[in-house]
Amino acid sequence: MSLIDSHCHLDRLALEKMGTDLDGAVALAKESGVEQMLCVSINLENFPEVLRISHCYENIFSSVGVHPSDESEEPSLEQLIKLADDPKIIAIGETGLDYFYNEGDLEWQRERFRVHIRAAIATGKPLIIHTREAEADTLAIMREEGADKIGGVMHCFTGSLGMAQECLDLGFYISFSGIVTFRNADELREVARMVPEDRMLIETDAPYLTPVPKRGKPNHPALVKHVAEHIAEQRGVSFEQIAEATSANFRRLFGTPSI
Repeated sequence: MSLIDSHCHLDRLALEKMGTDLDGAVALAKESGVEQMLCVSINLENFPEVLRISHCYENIFSSVGVHPSDESEEPSLEQLIKLADDPKIIAIGETGLDYFYNEGDLEWQRERFRVHIRAAIATGKPLIIHTREAEADTLAIMREEGADKIGGVMHCFTGSLGMAQECLDLGFYISFSGIVTFRNADELREVARMVPEDRMLIETDAPYLTPVPKRGKPNHPALVKHVAEHIAEQRGVSFEQIAEATSANFRRLFGTPSI
């Protein structure tokens, strides 16, 4: 049995609160059955550290991209393509649209999203898409830019059933985080029951969104097992089945080997 944390931010873990260092957090994940982790970039300033972490551990991979709500910089297409030219980088993102945190004219977000999609197509590396309160625009840009040509994952999915189906129709995977375990997440649990087993991923988004029953404590990749357990319960299948399926899906999408 193996698990894969398909989306975490190892450069941002609350290691001091956990009483350990990064080696300890990685070891704890391994003890919990986590075979691989994808350490996701959210800005270019910290990208070197994200990449460094992935080169320090055989079972950790990374992405390159700028989060949609980060207003610090605008990566160019050429810059993203160049930075993605490393065997440890297996994805472009996280990218997308977030209308929750930013106000005013958000055309800069939409243009940045387009640039990331073009970089993914150019490099042949799948997209990691974040969308919040921007379903219609997210889908429109995905279609206009031909995101279905490269595919990827809708990370930390919190959208509607309809949004999930449209993303599946575009060839994307749906990833569930600790949010699916939250008390008020009934609609999301319905999505988790609907998504085909061969199109589902699991993640922690650590250090954010700690799953039940560990709410209030620092999140880290070892806790992805609670996401798998909750989804298994919702679908009426075994934990082992969800663990193996989501791990196989990750390796198929991102082309990583079994370790």
